Amino acid sequence: MTDSLSRRERAALCDLALEVGADSPTLCAGWNAQDLVVHLLVRERRPLAAAGIVLSPFARFTDHASRSVGRREYDELVARLRSPGAMFAVPAVDRAANTLEFLVHHEDLRRGRTGWQPRSLDPADVDELWSRLARSMSFIGRRLPVPVVLRRRDTGATTVARAGDDPVTITGDVVELILFLFGRSAVVGLELDGPEDAVAALRAADLGA
Repeated sequence: MTDSLSRRERAALCDLALEVGADSPTLCAGWNAQDLVVHLLVRERRPLAAAGIVLSPFARFTDHASRSVGRREYDELVARLRSPGAMFAVPAVDRAANTLEFLVHHEDLRRGRTGWQPRSLDPADVDELWSRLARSMSFIGRRLPVPVVLRRRDTGATTVARAGDDPVTITGDVVELILFLFGRSAVVGLELDGPEDAVAALRAADLGA
């Protein structure tokens, strides 16, 4: 059976991490490749400590876990990341929790270096990403400062990211839409249409995740 997109993105991220080395930059401010790998390992292998990723009162526990995990050799860290942690061993759970996560962080590593180009993904993978993005809007959409509608450039399909009057419509390729909503600046080909003040607020918003 063909590996899921989440598994393939995980493998590709690990391959690239070994290729570029621990000190390679990423799109995550202040993080190199090793920091990114440690983040993913803490998230998967130490879920209680990882609470600080989203809950600031617990950030010190996450920092402590990150320092502990980060003491291992880089190659060992990458080897451990190749296999999902116990809580993601069920394929359906892995796909639900990790498809967008590993897509975004793989691109963080790809686009952190000069000379990157957007990838051309299989249409079935793009459809899966779009479906998972649409189902994540109740969480992701809360970070948006204004009403937003997303439009796929390839098919014209739309989904509401945040409901409201006079929304900004963001049109683009699915991967670029995902990266924008996760606060990444290295995106290409997006068109933002709507009230000028709303477009300006959206461009200025900190959507980092």
